[in-house]
Order: sequence, then structure tokens, then C-alpha cells
Amino acid sequence: MKLVIVESPTKAKALRGFLGSGYRVVASMGHIRDLPPKDLGVDVAHDFQPHYRLRAGGRKVLGQLRQAASGAAILYLATDPDREGEAIAWHVAQVLCRECQDKPVLRISFHEITPAAIHAALAAPGELDMDLVNAQQARRVLDRLVGYQVSPVLWRAIKGRKGLSAGRVQTVALRLVVERDRAIAAFVPEEYWTLDAEFSKVDDDRRFRARLVRIGKAKPDLRTQADAQAIIDDLAGADYRVLHVKQRTQPRRPYPPYITSTLQQDGSNRLGWPAAKTMRVAQQLYEGVTLPDEGTVGLITYMRTDSTFVAESAQQEAREVIERFWGHDYLPAAPPQYKTRAKVAQEAHEAIRPTSSWRLPRDLREHLTTDQARLYELIWRRFIASQMKPAVYHVTTVDIASARDGADLPYLFRATGRELLFPGFLKAYETEAQPAGDELADQTLPPLVEGEPLVLHGLFPAQRFTQPPAHFSEASLIQELERLGIGRPSTYAGIVRTIVDRGYVDRQKKTLLAAELGFVVCDFLVAGFPDLFAVPFTAQMEDQLDDIARGQRSWVDMLREFYGPFAQAVEQAQGAAPVAAPPAARTKRRARRVAAAPTGAVCPACGSDLVERRSKYGVFWGCASYPKCKHTQKPPPSPPATTP
Repeated sequence: MKLVIVESPTKAKALRGFLGSGYRVVASMGHIRDLPPKDLGVDVAHDFQPHYRLRAGGRKVLGQLRQAASGAAILYLATDPDREGEAIAWHVAQVLCRECQDKPVLRISFHEITPAAIHAALAAPGELDMDLVNAQQARRVLDRLVGYQVSPVLWRAIKGRKGLSAGRVQTVALRLVVERDRAIAAFVPEEYWTLDAEFSKVDDDRRFRARLVRIGKAKPDLRTQADAQAIIDDLAGADYRVLHVKQRTQPRRPYPPYITSTLQQDGSNRLGWPAAKTMRVAQQLYEGVTLPDEGTVGLITYMRTDSTFVAESAQQEAREVIERFWGHDYLPAAPPQYKTRAKVAQEAHEAIRPTSSWRLPRDLREHLTTDQARLYELIWRRFIASQMKPAVYHVTTVDIASARDGADLPYLFRATGRELLFPGFLKAYETEAQPAGDELADQTLPPLVEGEPLVLHGLFPAQRFTQPPAHFSEASLIQELERLGIGRPSTYAGIVRTIVDRGYVDRQKKTLLAAELGFVVCDFLVAGFPDLFAVPFTAQMEDQLDDIARGQRSWVDMLREFYGPFAQAVEQAQGAAPVAAPPAARTKRRARRVAAAPTGAVCPACGSDLVERRSKYGVFWGCASYPKCKHTQKPPPSPPATTP
């Protein structure tokens, strides 16, 4: 009998359906060992040796594994194909070493739970990759050192609040949210104006808009209404003609297939799910769902990946589906290739895709939960679309000159129109109708030729204000972490969940807002450990973990290099002065609105009164006509105190 060990009962059930009576499949229930929950569990003095202990319930699982291994001729470790899976397999091998002294212990790896993938893995077994194991151990020890040695410093400094913790990556994620919220609070909008003109052809009533884009050779710089009105006055009685017409086709390439971060982002943006839920449902689709005539089978490939690579066989199958449902015109000449965008791509996995493109979402709905069906359709459509031709737009750009009495005026207007010529991948993957860009680009222009006169129907000045950066959403925070090289696909959901669960960040619908406790904790940790919780340093540590995974660096050397400066920083921070803890969060987290106080000043944007308001970030002056006018500014500095 041959023994196959996987992580979960669901995965074990799927493999039992593929393998014959000569195999037994059991589950380790995830990690069977870990560092102790209440002790550091790392012997710093002896090369950071971890002291692993069986996890809760581990003795029962270990007994089952030992019983199964004792009667097996060969043992296959079939855990997930990444660092965490490699470490789980290694821990299993360690605790079963006595039972496996006289029999082969082989490692098999697969990226999808299908009969073909399982049998191919069994036909080409390998050995444990200790570089991956050491990379996982290094991350685990590193995070334990930071969490267990920095968190007590935090407890002493901020008394009266339970559940506080610091983390090597979670604190940097919190810092990103805090700094974004402060940038928004400190942002002072600047007024500017745009000037649009509405035109039509002489013999055609269809109207279109153009915007003032040049005054002479310079871009317009309209700071006030008076600036815009001066141009309107100068254009009184002007004539208009088409100066240039430029037409071109604009392809829009499909999105690449999902990787972990983009799946989590779309799960948030399209389904309204937190990242943790997206990954939980994806895990169900990966580990297997029971289908008629197939048994339990995995519906998607492994969902923790930062690679956009797609197997040639999967591309070919997708092309067959595209030709069947949309026709040959939607097939590119060759399957598209996508470049992985992650700062440092981890192991060479495939992208997230259906295990079979012929499993259509409509055919699976009755066999899936509502959540499973929604996520599967999202993954299926994204993958199919990634193998289709680009969408093609016809783009027309028209420059419009102004003149009076035969003499050109310096004002140049521009109109842009787009028309979808060929939908391409948009047939499979619904998204915004046209690429983001000029707000006037969604119009359809009439046929225009150079030199043609135009009829002006009106000039429309508009007051605008520069906008602050947007608050982070869960999707945009994950995107930023990925861009900066912080964390890895398997950690994004946990990072966001932790800073929310700790009360450092409030989730309001899709928006993440730093809570008062988050500001206090972030400020203390960044002041006490400026290097440890700096974005570049955290990204550098991720690079070093990747070097360990590639066998290019010793994990012990990496920890030695880290620990010296870290221990000094912890010692220095021990004497930090306590800081006041904010009051416990109220049920309703929005601050009570304080009545505005008059300032005696006038709003420079609209002429209304300026009033003094207060936010959780401090005092500011804003327009009394809000929300009609959104002008805000910092209050002037207080006069120096005088001695009576």
C-alpha cells in the first residue's frame, strides 16, 4: 500500500476518487507542528534554532499518520506547491522519521487537483526542497522575533488596551493606511477652472463638446472665475473652424489571468468581499467540489501565486472554447503571453485559471454554493478573456481654432470621441465600456473635415478643485503592498484582517480608515523602530527571503544580520515614555459633528463665510456653503503670547 499525505480532508477526498485501491490518502490538518503559542520558541544563542511543538489536536493526527505510515511501502508528501506547503511536508517527514527509516519518502507537487495532474505528479516524484523549507522557517522565526519582542514594548507604552500587537509586515501595512489618511487630512484643495465649448456642424444639429487646451503655446492656467470670464469675454463674436482631424484605431489588450493579488482586488471591487473571504472560497474551488459523473474534482488551479504563466494545454483548450462560443474572429494568431508584474515573483506557479475551460459557469451553478458560483464565474471569464483578441476602438481627435474678423485668436479647443469597433475580450469579461481617460471622450463626434466652420452653442466655465489621494480600500492596499514588494500572495488577506481585528483600522464598506488607536500605535512603533518598520527595509527583507528560497543565501546568516541591530533597537525602546491610549472605540465610529464656529474670513473660492471645524486630525477652516463648495484650508497661526 502507498500512502499519500495532504493538508485537508477535502483535498484527501478528491485524491481518493482519482487513486485506486493501492493508495491510502490521509490529511495532516494543516501544520502538524509550529512554534509554541506562549513562548518565543527560538534559541537565539544557537543559530536561531526553532523549538517546534505539536499544534492543538496534533497528537491525535500524529497517531493517525503513524498508524497509516507503518503499513505503507512508500510515502508521498502531496502538500501545496509553495513554501508553506513544503514546510508542512517537511514537518510531517520529521515527526514520522521513525516509521519511515526503511521506506522511500517522496515529494509530489501539482497545481491543480485533477486526475491527469495527480497521475503526472506520481509518475515524476522528487525530494523535499530544503531551500523552500528554510525560507519558510526564516519568515516564521523572523515574524516571531518581531512580534514577541516588540509587542511587549508596545504593551508597556500603551497601557489599558488589550490585544495590542506589532508585526513585521502588519505594522508597515498600518503605516501605509495612517500616512495616507494624514495626507488626505493635510491636503488643501487648490481651485482651478476649465472652459468647455459646445459645437455643432452648420448643417447638423448633433452637438458635441470640446475643451480649451491651449492659449497660444501654453496650457490654460485658469485659477479663478475671473480668469475664465476674461477668456469668455475675449471670445465674444468669435468664429470657429476645424483645424485638424486625427483618426486612429486604439487596441485595448485583455487583462492577464488572475494572480492572488488581482483576484483579491476583484473580489473586493466586483463582489464586495474581504480578501479573506475571497481566499476561503477559492480554497474550496481548488480543493474540490463534487460533480455528477466526476466525483470530487478541483475546479481551479492553486490560488496562491504571483505568476501569470499559463500551461500550453490550458491555452489550447481555452482557444477551443472561444472559437466554439464567439467564433474564429476572436482568436489571436498565437496565445497571448503575459509578463509577471510582481516585484519579485515567487516559485514558478501557473496563474489562477479553471482546471478545464469546458466547465462552463452556467453548467456548474446548481452544484456550487452561491459564493462558489460567483467566484468561479469571475475566474473563468477572466481567464477566457485573457486568451482573446484585444478590443479595438476608433478614436477621433479634433482641434478647433477660434478667430475674429479673419485673424486667429490664441484659444484652441479639442474634442475627442471614441467608438467601439470590435469588442474582442469584452465579450467574455465585462468591464467599463471604454478605457479611463478624458471625461469628454465618451461622446460620438459627427464627421468633420479640416477647415469646416462650426456653430458655437455656448461656453461653459466650471469650477474645480484638486483632489486628495483616495483612502485605501482593501483592494488598493493589497495592490500597494504588491507594488512595494511587501508580503507575498499567501499573506495579503491575513495582513488586512489583522490590522482590522486589532482595532487599528476601521472598515467602512470598502474603505479602510485608520482608527485613533491605529494612529497611536503606528506613531509609537515608527518612532521607536524607524528602520524596522520602514517600507524599503521590509521590502528588502522579502527579497532576502526570496534569495533563501532560491538557494542563494543562508537563512541563519540572514537572521544573524537582522538580529544585532534589531536587539539594540528593542533595548533602546524599552525606556520609551508611555503614551496615552485613546478611549475604546464607540459602537458608531464616526466622530460626533461639532458645531462650526465663525471665523470672520471669506471663502476665496465662492465668497461665502469661512467657518472653523474640527476633525479627528485637528482644526481646519472650511466653507460654510459645504457641500456646494468644498474649499478647505489650514487656519492661520495663532499670534505669539504677550506678557501682561
